[in-house]
Amino acid sequence: MISYPVSVEKAWRRWFLRNETDRLLTCSMCFSCGVVIIRMVHAHSVLFVFMIWNLFLGYVPYMLSGWLGRRLEEKRGRLSGRPGEKWGWVAVCLVWLLFFPNAFYMLTDLFHLHDSRNPRVPEWFDLAMIFSFAWNGLVLGVLSLRQMERLLENKRLAAALFGRRLRVPLPYPTALFVYPVIGLSALGVYTGRYLRYNSWDIISDPFQLVEDIAGMIIHPLRNRPAWDMILCYAILLSLVYIMLKKLSRALA
Repeated sequence: MISYPVSVEKAWRRWFLRNETDRLLTCSMCFSCGVVIIRMVHAHSVLFVFMIWNLFLGYVPYMLSGWLGRRLEEKRGRLSGRPGEKWGWVAVCLVWLLFFPNAFYMLTDLFHLHDSRNPRVPEWFDLAMIFSFAWNGLVLGVLSLRQMERLLENKRLAAALFGRRLRVPLPYPTALFVYPVIGLSALGVYTGRYLRYNSWDIISDPFQLVEDIAGMIIHPLRNRPAWDMILCYAILLSLVYIMLKKLSRALA
């Protein structure tokens, strides 16, 4: 039997096996990575290995929102008030927002179904493989967004982050938080798929990124195809999010 260091085992259980949802999600992600490896071996091609990296980037916001939720549980729903703690939480939330579009971005990987078809791999296999990644990205995005929405609904935390004068939790957190985040995510999906920007480009190449987005805003008619996609994805993702929330309650 293979034995692992205690620290590795604890980290694995903390991040991937903490509850039933995490265990199922881990199995689903392992399936996706497994079929990619099988394809690489069978087709002698590394064409789709990038999807494993995309899955990791999509997991980052779920990891961050889960970490924030656990920290809130450990602090019993309130911050300690130590200097810098508030800004630490704000910084993590901004990093979460920066990486969040990567989860829904994997839906667009379905475009790759007909890329460089390999006669050694049946089309149904590629379809199952790519769909599994898209599904995992969708689930990661929905779960992560729901975790952040729950944080916003915490009165003590919201008051500590935004000030007591702002009456929180907001009366309509879905409308005032979820929909804007989904809209920004749809914008991020477009900039990633068609403008070929990555999450870290906001640091490595911020001026060009801002220039391109500003051009889209200043000239909306000239960039109508871009806004058509952004609007379509924003509506689709909003419907998916709300529907999955309702279904989770109906099936509970």
